[in-house]
Amino acid sequence: MGSGYGHWFGWGDPAALLDDLAGRKVNFGPEELDCGEWHRDTRRTPLPAEQPGDPEPHGSWETARRLVEAYEAAEPRIIRGVYRAGASLCGRDMLLEGRFHGLHFHMGVRVTEVLDETRDGQDRVWGWTYETLEGHLERGRMTYEVVKHTDTGAVEFVTRGVSQRSPALGPVVGLGWRLFGRRTQLRFYDGCGARMRRIVGDVVAGRAPLPTPVVVAGLVHAPSDAQPLRRDRLAVRRTNPG
Repeated sequence: MGSGYGHWFGWGDPAALLDDLAGRKVNFGPEELDCGEWHRDTRRTPLPAEQPGDPEPHGSWETARRLVEAYEAAEPRIIRGVYRAGASLCGRDMLLEGRFHGLHFHMGVRVTEVLDETRDGQDRVWGWTYETLEGHLERGRMTYEVVKHTDTGAVEFVTRGVSQRSPALGPVVGLGWRLFGRRTQLRFYDGCGARMRRIVGDVVAGRAPLPTPVVVAGLVHAPSDAQPLRRDRLAVRRTNPG
């Protein structure tokens, strides 16, 4: 790998692109979420159940929590991410690479909230929310949660998205997003759920170890099983297209 190139990136300097995010602001205001047209999506994926009560050591909930914290839930055929190893989760800037139909986009998000709570006196919840930064294709926020219903032992992986297309997209990128963006977004949500169900199931059943984060030059490349593809050389690439 040459200087500035690592793991699956293959173009640009991921460290410099990540540093650039520090000066970028969230590209929407919280008050805007109550007006205008926003997509609001929730997906719930059942994971292997545990016994009723608190989360079990090395069980389904704890395994899923570790995967979500490391951004291993992301479906790598659509979204991949880079962040600094050792960075605190709350406030973490992440450089995402969106991939669809031969187009690759680098864009930023920031973790703005970490959830660690018990809801309704029985649901044990852990997760986090990121919000889109200036230059992102979209505006909005995405929340990943791991929930254990302590009364039954059921465990779920939950994604919640609130989003709309960035009004700053140019005509070419805007047309591509209108044609493919929403469909790709829904594929991503469903792919994350299927991926978590598969990985958590394999880990708790002893069929596979917990994934180990891939760190290149101080940057975590997630998910850890994302690989460069031969056809990536032909992709059309843009940075901060919105």
